[in-house]
Amino acid sequence: MSAEPRINDRIRVPEVRLVGPSGEQVGIVPLAKALELAQEYDLDLVEVAANARPPVCKLMDYGKFKYESAMKAREARKNQAHTVIKEMKLRPKIDPHDYDTKKGHVVRFLKQGDKVKITIMFRGREQSRPELGYRLLQRLAEDVQDLGFVESNPKQDGRNMIMVLGPHKKKTEAMAEAREAQAARKAERQAQQPGRSPQPAAEEAPAQDAPVQEAQAEASAEA
Repeated sequence: MSAEPRINDRIRVPEVRLVGPSGEQVGIVPLAKALELAQEYDLDLVEVAANARPPVCKLMDYGKFKYESAMKAREARKNQAHTVIKEMKLRPKIDPHDYDTKKGHVVRFLKQGDKVKITIMFRGREQSRPELGYRLLQRLAEDVQDLGFVESNPKQDGRNMIMVLGPHKKKTEAMAEAREAQAARKAERQAQQPGRSPQPAAEEAPAQDAPVQEAQAEASAEA
């Protein structure tokens, strides 16, 4: 079945509850009268509540209504954001420089509005020291607490220990801020670009004195 509402001559009921172009309640009128009013207003009669008794119909520009609805749906899809779970793997005895690098990635993911799954990988004898991984996860959570929170507390999963961080900001907010920052950077670059120097105007030939012009004219006449 089509999801499109019935309009105009496709409406097959003896009477309808009519709503005017501005949302005013006209009342229950015969279908013929409703179609007559639609022609008078140069609008469409659109069935907006088919299951009501009698069905509710509204006078509107159906083509315009469909276009505006499609644009709203398109804008909603554009602004819709899906939260992505990123993953970052660390070792219990990670080097300080590597830790800073990994933490930088986590910060970037949280700023983008994404969740981050932190995995501590234990090898060999490290499996007997789970407290090393736990302390490392706690340290990381504290370092990024301004951007995210612990959504899933550290837990052992075989040879790994896992913790999930969630962003404070929603994905849509992060995307909007990123767009604003990009626009600001673009405007700043344009402002810093030196303007093109104006092209020098073409030099005009110096005007000749009147006696010289008269002499040239006489020479041309004699020739």
